[in-house]
This record gives sequence, structure tokens and C-alpha cells, in this order.
Amino acid sequence: MLHNLSLIPLAPFLIFQGRRVKAKTPRLAEASGARSGTVGEGPLLNLLILGDSAAAGVGVDSQNDALSGQLAGLLASRMTVNWTLQAHTGLKVVDFLPPAERLPKLQAEVIVVSLGVNDVTGRTSVRRWTRQVNELLDTLQRRYRPKQVLFSAVPPMDRFPALPEPLRWYLGERARQLNIQLERTLADRPGTRLVQVEFEQGHATLASDGFHPGKAGYSAWARTLADMIEVG
Repeated sequence: MLHNLSLIPLAPFLIFQGRRVKAKTPRLAEASGARSGTVGEGPLLNLLILGDSAAAGVGVDSQNDALSGQLAGLLASRMTVNWTLQAHTGLKVVDFLPPAERLPKLQAEVIVVSLGVNDVTGRTSVRRWTRQVNELLDTLQRRYRPKQVLFSAVPPMDRFPALPEPLRWYLGERARQLNIQLERTLADRPGTRLVQVEFEQGHATLASDGFHPGKAGYSAWARTLADMIEVG
């Protein structure tokens, strides 16, 4: 585990690298297209996707190629999917907690959550992250009574080519710490599961910014989720 004292000598350089990466990395737009719809035939599934820029489809041009479109398309072969996407670049777990009004008023049997990268870059502490994740899960349970909550793990940021060393190592280690606590938190909650995606090595699954998924990355993510979603 990272020790705060060991980071003191690195802190100025990490801050410098972070600012430089932010200035140099291309800012890609969120995917265009519908953020809700109904597709497929068979048993009805109300699906809600919550999250950050990755959930919003940054890295591809169309929602059809993003997580929402690809996941709905995969599920449509065996059910009717009434899906809604509620996501925006820069959001953290806290942005979905009261008094924020980001949670839509609808039915949702399955909820997919993609949050954590901005908590890593925003230096949310492990203790605060754990508390906020628990509060989010409590809020989702009260509002929707979902059958499943599928919470995607924070991606392995030490593999992001847009990040230089030692910033890449530092953010990767922070992501790992949050994931350890996330796995422990979800293990104690029936109906919640941690989603870990096995992305292929290399740049093929990433967008041009070296930070977000590309079409192939969203495809791998959607396939993993589709295999986990239960019907009935």
C-alpha cells in the first residue's frame, strides 16, 4: 500500500506530470446519439447505466459503438431491453449521492455502474471512497430495488499509454487500492457483483487519447456484462 510519507519527495513531480498530461491529452467528446431506447424481443429488462466519461462513450463517435449500444445489442438477442444511460465526463461517486439529482426516476432491474477513475485522479481517499460507495449502493437499493448491481472495477491505469512514469505507477496503485475496497464492499451485499474486464494487451482496445476505451474496448466490456446479466 502507498505510504503518504514515501510520496512526499515525488509529490511536486507527480503534480507537474498530471498538469502536463491534462494539457497535452486530446479532449475527446462524449459519443453522440440516443441515451435511452428499447430493443429486442422476449422478457423485459429495465437497464440503467450510470457513470463517467467511459460510460458516456468517450472514445467512439456513436453510442451504438459505446458501452450502452453494444450491451443493449448483445442483450437484445434474448430479451427486450429498455435501457437508459445517465453518465457524464468527470463524474465521481459523490456526484450521484444526495442532494445531487442525477438518478433518473424510472424502473431498473439491472444497474451498471462505471465510476472510479475520477476518484483516483481527484485523490479521493480509500476511506472516503468506501463510505461513498456504500452510500451509493444504499441509495440505489432504496430507489430502484434492483435485482442486480454490476459495478465495474476501476480500470488498470498503470496500463494507460497516455500516462508517463511515475504518474502511471502512482495512479495504477491508487486504482488498485480502490478496487480492493470495492471488492470487499460488494462481497457483503447480495445482488451486487464486481465487473472485471480482461482487455487485450496493447493499444487496440483504446481510443486515440490513450486513456478511454475504443470500439474494441467497449465491445469487451459489453460482452463481460452481457454474460453476467440474469433474466427472470
